[in-house]
Amino acid sequence: MYLVKTPKIIQNLFPNCTWKFPGIQRKIYLTFDDGPIPTVTPWVLEELKKYDAKATFFCVGENVLKHPDVFDAVIEAGHSVGNHTYNHLSGWGNENISYFHNVRKCAKQVKSNLFRPPYGRMKPKQMQFLQRHYRIVMWDVLSGDFDPHISAETCFKNVVDHAKEGSIIVFHDSLKAKEKLEEVLPKVLEHFANKGFIFDRIEDVDDDKKKQYIRKIA
Repeated sequence: MYLVKTPKIIQNLFPNCTWKFPGIQRKIYLTFDDGPIPTVTPWVLEELKKYDAKATFFCVGENVLKHPDVFDAVIEAGHSVGNHTYNHLSGWGNENISYFHNVRKCAKQVKSNLFRPPYGRMKPKQMQFLQRHYRIVMWDVLSGDFDPHISAETCFKNVVDHAKEGSIIVFHDSLKAKEKLEEVLPKVLEHFANKGFIFDRIEDVDDDKKKQYIRKIA
């Protein structure tokens, strides 16, 4: 079970996490978890390009290692990247030290201070430690594109019925989400573009690192 719209009471319980950007006029923040992979991520980049849309990709470290050319394409297209652990680990099911090492291993791959825990799951002590080193980015709208029990139309409605100015929306550039994503993402982009929204990326805490990385691969 999951919540499509993150309740304010949960957001208020963890105020040091970024859930949305209140007061941001006519901006939506699309995020993509679990990539990069060659069968999905390049298609996402092409769809975003049609609308001059920027997004944030929370990458699994081992996927970055396997597909460095796809990761480089994300950077070169001007999107933000973030840390989604090296092996897509749930904080609830792992000891703190091993979890921290896994996060750090991914950080070396993506060179970003943005972090999103897989499944949104962290123990309190894990959050307390990680927030001293990373900007923890959660979300206020979950598309449900990963859910085999909902239709693409429901996935689309999850987004357009709940997203507002400043919303952070979760999609997945993964094989599990591929079928729904290919139907829903173009419709979401069209819907919000027609309403005058801009699709923006979430800035890295230390954007200089990203600029150095871009120069390195250019």
